[in-house]
Amino acid sequence: MPATHIRRWKTLALTTSAVLVGLTLPTVAASPASATNTSYDSTYYKNAVGKSGASLKSSLHTIISSQSKISYSAVWNALKVTDQDPNNSNNVILLYSGVSRSKSLNGGDVGDWNREHTWAKSHGGFGEVTGPGTDLHHLRPADVQVNSIRGNLDFDNGGSAVTGGGGSRVDSDSFEPRDADKGDVARMILYMAVRYDGGDGFADLEPDDVVGNGSTPYMGRLSVLKQWNDQDPPSAFEEHRNQVIYDSYQHNRNPFIDHPEWVDAIW
Repeated sequence: MPATHIRRWKTLALTTSAVLVGLTLPTVAASPASATNTSYDSTYYKNAVGKSGASLKSSLHTIISSQSKISYSAVWNALKVTDQDPNNSNNVILLYSGVSRSKSLNGGDVGDWNREHTWAKSHGGFGEVTGPGTDLHHLRPADVQVNSIRGNLDFDNGGSAVTGGGGSRVDSDSFEPRDADKGDVARMILYMAVRYDGGDGFADLEPDDVVGNGSTPYMGRLSVLKQWNDQDPPSAFEEHRNQVIYDSYQHNRNPFIDHPEWVDAIW
């Protein structure tokens, strides 16, 4: 079913005279998030539409918890499909760096790509077990070295440039993805917080507004993730990925890709 796209454009009217006189213009805030795909509102999301807060979160949890699960070894081949470069079917697009790299270079050596858990598996101790450890909605291909630098850090703004990170930054307690991936990361993290609430034998994953969460089942920084969700709306690549996971693998969706405005409706 074709998606209904409502695009938000960030515009700034800058006149020649303003430039010549050196006027300082205010920073343009990101537009509030809005729906990018309403195709499933009367079917898949029918029990969530119109709700907010804890009621919306609970309804979405029930909806997206109905899913097929795959093994961690099966994730390799799945990522070759979900993250395929739309301009080169032999490659995948890497999270954080944005590099297009051969599908065959999956592994653990320098120059390879591996499986990045955006919700770090140590935050809640779920490791690589089937469930949160293999959920494609937060697993992405990433350069081995960049993935290692991110480690299990929380997400926040600031730090020094990551070598080969495409504009990503890192400091002692947080990682900042490149601008083009910020919204993706926010929506993946918040999907995990709704999907895994402690009721199925795994930790109750929750976002919080601090960094340095270590091995606790929390991931920050929530206020920054919310900003990223607004600043970087879902791209065609992200929407296509959501659809492939729904159609071919897990048969559940990341609701924050279809309805990014639900982030603010819950948090």
